[in-house]
Amino acid sequence: MRPRNREGDSVDPVPFLVVAGIAFMVVFSAGPIYLMTLFGVDVPVALAGSAAVFGPLAAVAYHRLVWSVRPDLRDELPASWRFRRLLYAALALVLVLLLLSLPFVDW
Repeated sequence: MRPRNREGDSVDPVPFLVVAGIAFMVVFSAGPIYLMTLFGVDVPVALAGSAAVFGPLAAVAYHRLVWSVRPDLRDELPASWRFRRLLYAALALVLVLLLLSLPFVDW
């Protein structure tokens, strides 16, 4: 069964699953380490904090990629625009990972 958007049209779930999976990977791989290292919290509290961050991220991804998506619009956008958005997203992901590593750099 494929998910449906707010208009009832069938939507591809793969983009949502990829974005939610990447968010899960980043939040649960970096979140507990940050919380334990920088704030000195215990492992259960760090995992709960990471889950508290992941929940809204997954909800925003669902809203953007499933609930409010318009499948018919994809045919109207040129491939170059979609590719440019993909490059910007990859650049943003690299910058986020670099920012996540800054507190651990020994100056």
